[in-house]
Amino acid sequence: MEQQRTGTCGGPPWSGGGPAWLRRLADRQETGRIPWLSTLALAVFVMVGSGFAAESQQGTREPLDAFARVLLLAGPALLLLRQKYPVPTVFGVCAVTLVYFAAGYPYGPVFLTVAVAVFAAIVAGHRRAAWWAVGLLWAAHLLVAHWLYAYLPPGGDEAAPWGQEVFVTAWVIAIAAASELVRVRREVWARERAERAAAEKRRADEERLRIARELHDVLAHSISVINVQAGVGLALLDSDPEQARTALTTIKAASKEALGEVRQVLDTLRAPGEAPRAPAPGLDRLPELVQQAASTGLTVDVETVGQKAALAPGADLAAFRIVQEALTNVVRHSGSRTARVRIVHSPGSLALQIDDDGPATGSDAGGSGRGLIGMRERAGALGGTIKAGPRPDGGFRVLAELPVQTEETK
Repeated sequence: MEQQRTGTCGGPPWSGGGPAWLRRLADRQETGRIPWLSTLALAVFVMVGSGFAAESQQGTREPLDAFARVLLLAGPALLLLRQKYPVPTVFGVCAVTLVYFAAGYPYGPVFLTVAVAVFAAIVAGHRRAAWWAVGLLWAAHLLVAHWLYAYLPPGGDEAAPWGQEVFVTAWVIAIAAASELVRVRREVWARERAERAAAEKRRADEERLRIARELHDVLAHSISVINVQAGVGLALLDSDPEQARTALTTIKAASKEALGEVRQVLDTLRAPGEAPRAPAPGLDRLPELVQQAASTGLTVDVETVGQKAALAPGADLAAFRIVQEALTNVVRHSGSRTARVRIVHSPGSLALQIDDDGPATGSDAGGSGRGLIGMRERAGALGGTIKAGPRPDGGFRVLAELPVQTEETK
């Protein structure tokens, strides 16, 4: 919402969409609908205005007869097609206007139909056709007004004064310039709409990836623990019921935790913008990870180097999920029953190193193959890096470097 307010306030006047009437006009132009109401209003105005013009020019121009009224209605009738067929419309309207003018009928609002046709053609992107049509009309006007007037009605007419041509030329240029301005603004609006749509799609994609990472990390870790404990429970159900009971208790706790975190993610989806009911996990929950790993038979040694600081929520969550996914992969894919987590705090950065001694079991243990990709995406979102691969002396290592901002320095 804040971004939208900023977009409408800053920059040039049209950067936020321009005047409402002009946006609606451009939108109607894009839809290609037949403009009945505006054309009818224009036809009424042209007919009434031409009647007044005929009275004021009585004796100098031909009176309005039936043919004149047909020509006055023909222009607006052609304008009904200006949005679907702008090029034929602008040439047709200019031709009708030229016939009207050459027949000696009164000057008046008939030229508004030319302005509307030129406007529609230029806004639709047919600039050359519009310029050709209005240019030919202007040239024909010069020919009729200064050379052919003696052969055309009204009788006894004289050549038009050349000063009149300055007004006509200025009128033509003004119509074309206004149309070009609207065309440019319309292109700006179309580009801004495309950019907003792309930004919204990008935000939606990023949010979908974030949710997918959260669900993967929550479910992968918890299901791995449940899988291991279920195997232990089945193996000891008859020989050691007490140990089987412990395995089932661990399964219950792990599934409850997984359900809680999944519910938190789903609550965020259902009510975007609301604060989550529970805080996002961070490195302060590392002892829980160690305890859960221990329930699967994995011993985890944790070493912390440097002075601990309260990390920003995003960095704290990313660090926790990276360690969680690395330990999950050890449980799934490594034959080693020990892992080492080394956390190095330094000004402006956080290093995470997770090692196991291997060897790999050669089984995916039901994994999706998205764990390392998710870790890289989390680190990349913060501007950090992830290196993961076999160690030269055997085993596997995950090394994450995260630039972080502490709560105190935000």
